[in-house]
Amino acid sequence: MAALFLAPFYLAVCFYVLNWMLKWMAVCNNIFALAAFRYGFSALYILTATTLLSSFLIKKPDGLHRTLKHISNLWLGTFLYALIGIGIADFIRILLYFSPLADASWFHSRLMFAATGFFTGVLILFFSFYGFFHAKKLYTTTWNISSAKSCSGHDTLKIALIADLHLGYNTDEIFLKRLVKRINKLQPDLIIVAGDTFDNDFHAIKHPQKCASILSALKSTYGTYCCYGNHDLDEAILAGFTFGGQKENADERFEQFFHDAGMTLLDDEVRLIENHFYLVGRKDPARCKKLISEKERLTPNQLTQHLDKSKPILIIDHQPKELSLLADAGADLILGGHTHNGQLFPGNLLLPLMWENPYGLLKKGNAYSVVTSGAGVWGPNMRLGTKSEICLVKMQFHS
Repeated sequence: MAALFLAPFYLAVCFYVLNWMLKWMAVCNNIFALAAFRYGFSALYILTATTLLSSFLIKKPDGLHRTLKHISNLWLGTFLYALIGIGIADFIRILLYFSPLADASWFHSRLMFAATGFFTGVLILFFSFYGFFHAKKLYTTTWNISSAKSCSGHDTLKIALIADLHLGYNTDEIFLKRLVKRINKLQPDLIIVAGDTFDNDFHAIKHPQKCASILSALKSTYGTYCCYGNHDLDEAILAGFTFGGQKENADERFEQFFHDAGMTLLDDEVRLIENHFYLVGRKDPARCKKLISEKERLTPNQLTQHLDKSKPILIIDHQPKELSLLADAGADLILGGHTHNGQLFPGNLLLPLMWENPYGLLKKGNAYSVVTSGAGVWGPNMRLGTKSEICLVKMQFHS
């Protein structure tokens, strides 16, 4: 229903952007003002803008479907910055129109109008190209924390944290190979994959066995552990909105993928790792609501009530919620993702309004919360103002 309600708004905004593009191009060269060009450009624009729908409806042939998905993901990011750029330019124009500068000859000149359009267009293209290539660059972010507890055999525990791979249209085998190489170079004691390994569609992974094989090369002292995220569920999505309601069961291929990739799934489960520390993996609340066969997830106290609280307790929770409850339940470190740190500016500026810890390190009671911006991307295959990252958490213990 939300998608249907917003569709007219989306179409109106698309027309607003198209209208300004045609006006600006028309003053640059008379060729752009010809009816043949205007109709041709408008048709291409409409085809691109509607790839959100066409990629949703057209499933076969697979090559066409994937091409439409790639175009729609590029379109989403570029359209966002086109809307922001043109909106700002139009807003400044309106402000100047009601100022004394409106009487100046340059304000109404053809050259000024063309220059405004050219400058706006260059900025849109720059941010789009930069965001696309920046998303493919992997960063390593290090967080140093300390615990009053002791951990037998360790003064410091090195934890490599990743999340939000969103395997499929935006994350391929080449990226995974670079990711695995970078993580192994860190020589971690423990590797955590904190949810959203998938992108709502197992079929989106072109070569799942190859991807699983690449991830199985991850090396650490204690292995690789993961939990589910809200996108680790096979369901139809159109422009970010899900369709189909609740599902009876989860797609078994997701869990098999974890097994083939050498990952241990913790789904409201606790593991005592070689009698050194506890590792707790939580269910994702959104995923639980969509699966009829899935039980409600356990509370923090239910998960930790029988644990030896003198040992370090590490919790994997995809969405950084219930931080106070987890800290009160004895958690020492809470590892999550989900937020992407907004992924695209200005989203990163709005996240603090919705999340207690939208990104980075936060001390909550005796616990630390570490939220990664994610290794992959969702939707627009771009990043601006954020980064694709591997987090290295160095947890120092009292000896």
